[in-house]
Amino acid sequence: MSFSTKRRRKKSVEVGKYGLYFVTPFFIIFFIFQFYPLLNTIYNSLVFTYKNGRNVISQPGLSFGNYSTYVFGSAGGGEFWQAMGVTIAMWLINFVPQLFVSLLFAAWFTDTVNKIKGVKAYKVIMYMPNIVTAATVSVLFYNMFYGHGPIAELVSMMGGAIDINKGWTSMLIIAFIQFWMWYGNTMLILMSGIMGISPSYYEAARVDGATSMQQFWKITVPLLKPVLQFTLVTSLIGGLQMFDVPYLFNDGGPVVCVGDTPVQSTRTIVMLIKKYVSPGEAQNIGKAASYSVALFVITLILSLVFVKITNKKQRRTWRY
Repeated sequence: MSFSTKRRRKKSVEVGKYGLYFVTPFFIIFFIFQFYPLLNTIYNSLVFTYKNGRNVISQPGLSFGNYSTYVFGSAGGGEFWQAMGVTIAMWLINFVPQLFVSLLFAAWFTDTVNKIKGVKAYKVIMYMPNIVTAATVSVLFYNMFYGHGPIAELVSMMGGAIDINKGWTSMLIIAFIQFWMWYGNTMLILMSGIMGISPSYYEAARVDGATSMQQFWKITVPLLKPVLQFTLVTSLIGGLQMFDVPYLFNDGGPVVCVGDTPVQSTRTIVMLIKKYVSPGEAQNIGKAASYSVALFVITLILSLVFVKITNKKQRRTWRY
């Protein structure tokens, strides 16, 4: 082996070391703030805890008692699955129209034939709700819809009424807030995906006489599949962690009766976990940890299911 070869190999190793130096802070921060809390949560979910007055007592030994008692048992009163159902419902109500509207605007703004003037201004305007903090938006919408707010008064003048003390009304308003805040972000992601599609596909389709609608369904949507998959999974993960908007809008209310049991109609699963983590009479670390781990497992399973469904290969035949 020549001296020059040894020198080149030594130099490449030194460059590799510098790369490790740069990524080390990420792994340290990830371990401290992500990996260790995850392991600690799993451990706490296996330790049965309860309160005796102001003292928190942990039962020695590890078991699945918290899961069998609170997640799958009747001790929790079904609150876990009720909160999970509310969370998924509000996510679906906002995500389905969000994806449709975002895809429509993304295809419209990236159309190379019918170019729209002022596209940059439109993109900025549509993305602006995503910049506003959740606290500001929640308080703003609450004051617009509640009591003598402008929207409530306008609906009243038209002979209608908005009662946010009804469960479905609050749920729809919160879903609309989520839609309004995030459709601009989704639109930009889809636009970047459409701009990555080769223009030659559209040129060939136009030569064959394909209409704009046919190009959209036969070319844009199939080739945008990886981006749509990314949007679906990331929105699902964020939707199941929904907390700030429903919490600040009306703190999970209003309370409605399901049978003889009073439940909070817009309380999400993360809000339920917060209830048992926060200091107070209801604090139960074991219950909160078991709910957190169950949420993690459900999120993982749903994400894998969606990835599996969207990865299903279909025979592509383009006919115009």
